[in-house]
Amino acid sequence: MKLNVSMTIAGSDSSGGAGIQADIKTMTANCVYAMSAITALTAQNTTGVQAIMPVDAAFLKQQIDSCISDIFPDSVKIGMVAQSDLIKVIAERLRFYNVKNIVVDPVMVATSGSKLIEDGAIETLKAELLPIATVCTPNIPESEILADMKIKSADDMITAAKIISDKYGCAVLCKGGHSLNDANDLLYENGSYIWFEGKRIDNPNTHGTGCTLSSAIASNLAKGFNLEESVSLAKDYISGALSQMLDLGKGSGPMAHCYTLIKER
Repeated sequence: MKLNVSMTIAGSDSSGGAGIQADIKTMTANCVYAMSAITALTAQNTTGVQAIMPVDAAFLKQQIDSCISDIFPDSVKIGMVAQSDLIKVIAERLRFYNVKNIVVDPVMVATSGSKLIEDGAIETLKAELLPIATVCTPNIPESEILADMKIKSADDMITAAKIISDKYGCAVLCKGGHSLNDANDLLYENGSYIWFEGKRIDNPNTHGTGCTLSSAIASNLAKGFNLEESVSLAKDYISGALSQMLDLGKGSGPMAHCYTLIKER
């Protein structure tokens, strides 16, 4: 048996709904083998992030080397990286191994509103990770930071995606939501764009949606789909996970990541 391989480099979510845990669940549900390198431990749940403990940069390097030197990934998803030295290690190692199909989810703020990255690390992310990315997947607030503009309309989403893509040389999936443009996402690639229309699902439990979507895209890229196909399939997957209406926790709960594996009883 042979499986395509995807690797996630991100923070751990102790409650299992986002971060490394959501990534591995998503990759498994999308039929790829998942590897991981953890950038930080967090104490968190559906109500917020209570504490963050970044790993040592040298140890992160060892994790990446251990994985890639033995099992080469068909894609890599990069999520929460809170510190500049960690970002630099990731970028250097991925360049060293010449890894392809890199999906960067520029995680800056959790769904609960908790800040997840140091101010200086944002500039390092722009300089080090975006130029090696196949695609980055910012939400509206993150797109505003990366494009240095306010986004108040669908046209603004197009403008911001173009700015980011032109500046950093990567494709951009500007995610709707945040009360703008329903659940419609914009993929800007090689000077052109396409809208992926989505039905807003009335489910308040959206913990880890960004992690899940980017991991699903990475999974599909690992399996050989092009970027447009990968985004379309990932959108279908996340809609299905939200539609299960899983309800856990006292805050914004997680999705049913493995709904594709559950058989009706």
